[in-house]
Amino acid sequence: MSIKMIKLCNDYLRIILFCGGLLIGIQIPAVVDQYAKRIDAHLTEALEVYIGFQQTAERYFGGNIEELIDHYENSDDLVFQNDAANILFISNRVAHLKSEAAALNGSSALRRTVHTLFFHDNKVFQQTLEQYSYMILIDPQALIWGLSSGLFIASFFDLFFYFIAYLFRLRKHHKAQLTS
Repeated sequence: MSIKMIKLCNDYLRIILFCGGLLIGIQIPAVVDQYAKRIDAHLTEALEVYIGFQQTAERYFGGNIEELIDHYENSDDLVFQNDAANILFISNRVAHLKSEAAALNGSSALRRTVHTLFFHDNKVFQQTLEQYSYMILIDPQALIWGLSSGLFIASFFDLFFYFIAYLFRLRKHHKAQLTS
Protein backbone atom coordinates (compact mmCIF):
# COMPACT_ATOMS: atom_id res chain seq x y z
CA MET A 1 0.00 0.00 0.00
CA SER A 2 1.43 3.33 -0.97
CA ILE A 3 1.95 6.29 1.34
CA LYS A 4 -0.66 8.31 -0.58
CA MET A 5 -3.25 5.58 -0.14
CA ILE A 6 -2.53 5.35 3.60
CA LYS A 7 -2.84 9.14 3.92
CA LEU A 8 -6.11 9.08 1.99
CA CYS A 9 -7.52 6.34 4.24
CA ASN A 10 -6.34 8.29 7.29
CA ASP A 11 -8.07 11.45 6.02
CA TYR A 12 -11.32 9.58 5.38
CA LEU A 13 -11.13 8.01 8.82
CA ARG A 14 -10.78 11.50 10.36
CA ILE A 15 -13.80 12.72 8.42
CA ILE A 16 -15.87 9.70 9.47
CA LEU A 17 -14.86 10.11 13.12
CA PHE A 18 -15.61 13.83 13.02
CA CYS A 19 -19.03 13.27 11.43
CA GLY A 20 -19.84 10.53 13.93
CA GLY A 21 -18.85 12.80 16.80
CA LEU A 22 -20.89 15.62 15.28
CA LEU A 23 -24.00 13.45 15.11
CA ILE A 24 -23.51 12.21 18.67
CA GLY A 25 -22.94 15.72 19.98
CA ILE A 26 -26.06 17.07 18.29
CA GLN A 27 -28.10 14.51 20.26
CA ILE A 28 -26.95 15.79 23.67
CA PRO A 29 -29.27 18.83 23.88
CA ALA A 30 -32.17 16.68 22.65
CA VAL A 31 -31.55 14.09 25.40
CA VAL A 32 -31.41 16.88 28.00
CA ASP A 33 -34.65 18.36 26.65
CA GLN A 34 -36.49 15.03 26.63
CA TYR A 35 -35.22 14.20 30.14
CA ALA A 36 -36.45 17.59 31.44
CA LYS A 37 -39.86 17.04 29.83
CA ARG A 38 -40.11 13.57 31.35
CA ILE A 39 -39.20 14.95 34.81
CA ASP A 40 -41.90 17.61 34.39
CA ALA A 41 -44.48 14.98 33.40
CA HIS A 42 -43.60 12.76 36.37
CA LEU A 43 -43.78 15.76 38.71
CA THR A 44 -47.18 16.80 37.37
CA GLU A 45 -48.52 13.28 37.86
CA ALA A 46 -47.06 12.95 41.36
CA LEU A 47 -48.47 16.34 42.38
CA GLU A 48 -51.95 15.28 41.24
CA VAL A 49 -51.79 12.31 43.62
CA TYR A 50 -50.10 14.29 46.39
CA ILE A 51 -52.46 17.27 46.40
CA GLY A 52 -55.31 15.34 48.03
CA PHE A 53 -53.10 14.35 50.95
CA GLN A 54 -51.71 17.87 51.18
CA GLN A 55 -55.26 19.27 51.37
CA THR A 56 -56.06 16.86 54.20
CA ALA A 57 -52.87 17.91 55.98
CA GLU A 58 -53.88 21.59 55.49
CA ARG A 59 -57.35 20.96 56.91
CA TYR A 60 -56.37 18.91 59.96
CA PHE A 61 -52.65 19.37 60.66
CA GLY A 62 -51.83 22.95 59.66
CA GLY A 63 -50.34 21.81 56.37
CA ASN A 64 -47.79 19.48 57.99
CA ILE A 65 -47.71 16.32 55.87
CA GLU A 66 -45.43 14.57 58.39
CA GLU A 67 -48.13 14.88 61.06
CA LEU A 68 -50.64 13.37 58.64
CA ILE A 69 -48.27 10.45 58.04
CA ASP A 70 -47.77 10.04 61.81
CA HIS A 71 -51.54 10.06 62.29
CA TYR A 72 -51.91 7.33 59.68
CA GLU A 73 -49.07 5.26 61.19
CA ASN A 74 -50.54 5.50 64.71
CA SER A 75 -54.08 4.67 63.63
CA ASP A 76 -55.74 1.51 64.91
CA ASP A 77 -56.92 0.80 61.38
CA LEU A 78 -54.47 -1.43 59.44
CA VAL A 79 -55.51 0.18 56.15
CA PHE A 80 -54.45 3.60 57.42
CA GLN A 81 -51.19 2.17 58.78
CA ASN A 82 -50.37 0.70 55.36
CA ASP A 83 -51.33 3.93 53.60
CA ALA A 84 -48.83 5.87 55.70
CA ALA A 85 -45.99 4.27 53.70
CA ASN A 86 -47.72 5.22 50.44
CA ILE A 87 -48.16 8.84 51.51
CA LEU A 88 -44.52 8.99 52.60
CA PHE A 89 -43.42 7.55 49.25
CA ILE A 90 -45.50 10.09 47.31
CA SER A 91 -44.25 12.93 49.51
CA ASN A 92 -40.61 11.91 49.00
CA ARG A 93 -41.19 11.44 45.27
CA VAL A 94 -42.65 14.93 44.90
CA ALA A 95 -39.72 16.44 46.85
CA HIS A 96 -37.20 14.53 44.71
CA LEU A 97 -38.86 15.47 41.42
CA LYS A 98 -39.08 19.12 42.51
CA SER A 99 -35.33 19.11 43.19
CA GLU A 100 -34.70 17.54 39.75
CA ALA A 101 -36.91 20.16 38.09
CA ALA A 102 -35.12 22.94 39.98
CA ALA A 103 -31.74 21.62 38.81
CA LEU A 104 -32.95 21.63 35.21
CA ASN A 105 -34.89 24.91 35.16
CA GLY A 106 -33.15 28.24 35.16
CA SER A 107 -29.64 26.81 34.94
CA SER A 108 -27.14 27.29 32.19
CA ALA A 109 -27.13 24.83 29.32
CA LEU A 110 -23.86 23.34 30.56
CA ARG A 111 -25.21 22.77 34.10
CA ARG A 112 -28.38 21.18 32.71
CA THR A 113 -26.29 18.89 30.52
CA VAL A 114 -23.90 17.90 33.32
CA HIS A 115 -26.84 17.24 35.65
CA THR A 116 -28.66 15.16 33.04
CA LEU A 117 -25.63 13.09 32.06
CA PHE A 118 -24.09 12.53 35.51
CA PHE A 119 -26.54 13.35 38.33
CA HIS A 120 -29.86 12.23 36.88
CA ASP A 121 -32.68 10.18 38.36
CA ASN A 122 -31.68 6.71 37.12
CA LYS A 123 -35.21 5.45 36.55
CA VAL A 124 -36.36 8.54 34.65
CA PHE A 125 -33.13 8.71 32.65
CA GLN A 126 -33.48 5.05 31.65
CA GLN A 127 -37.07 5.71 30.54
CA THR A 128 -35.85 8.72 28.56
CA LEU A 129 -33.26 6.63 26.73
CA GLU A 130 -35.72 3.80 26.07
CA GLN A 131 -38.28 6.20 24.59
CA TYR A 132 -35.75 8.56 23.00
CA SER A 133 -36.54 9.66 19.48
CA TYR A 134 -33.42 10.65 17.58
CA MET A 135 -33.50 14.07 16.02
CA ILE A 136 -31.21 16.64 14.56
CA LEU A 137 -31.70 19.98 16.23
CA ILE A 138 -30.41 22.90 14.28
CA ASP A 139 -29.90 25.45 16.99
CA PRO A 140 -26.69 27.07 18.23
CA GLN A 141 -26.43 24.89 21.33
CA ALA A 142 -26.78 21.64 19.35
CA LEU A 143 -24.28 22.82 16.76
CA ILE A 144 -21.75 23.79 19.43
CA TRP A 145 -22.12 20.39 21.12
CA GLY A 146 -21.90 18.63 17.76
CA LEU A 147 -18.80 20.46 16.55
CA SER A 148 -17.10 20.14 19.95
CA SER A 149 -17.73 16.42 20.23
CA GLY A 150 -16.76 15.85 16.58
CA LEU A 151 -13.50 17.69 17.10
CA PHE A 152 -12.89 15.88 20.40
CA ILE A 153 -13.51 12.40 18.99
CA ALA A 154 -11.46 13.00 15.84
CA SER A 155 -8.61 14.50 17.89
CA PHE A 156 -8.74 11.67 20.41
CA PHE A 157 -8.37 9.04 17.72
CA ASP A 158 -5.65 11.05 15.96
CA LEU A 159 -3.68 11.18 19.20
CA PHE A 160 -4.33 7.49 19.80
CA PHE A 161 -3.04 6.53 16.35
CA TYR A 162 -0.03 8.85 16.64
CA PHE A 163 0.77 7.24 20.00
CA ILE A 164 0.55 3.73 18.49
CA ALA A 165 2.78 4.81 15.58
CA TYR A 166 5.22 6.37 18.05
CA LEU A 167 5.40 3.09 19.99
CA PHE A 168 6.11 1.16 16.78
CA ARG A 169 8.85 3.62 15.80
CA LEU A 170 10.30 3.43 19.30
CA ARG A 171 10.24 -0.37 19.17
CA LYS A 172 11.83 -0.38 15.70
CA HIS A 173 14.51 2.07 16.86
CA HIS A 174 15.17 -0.07 19.95
CA LYS A 175 15.52 -3.23 17.82
CA ALA A 176 17.89 -1.40 15.46
CA GLN A 177 20.09 -0.37 18.41
CA LEU A 178 20.17 -3.95 19.72
CA THR A 179 21.26 -5.38 16.37
CA SER A 180 24.01 -2.83 15.79
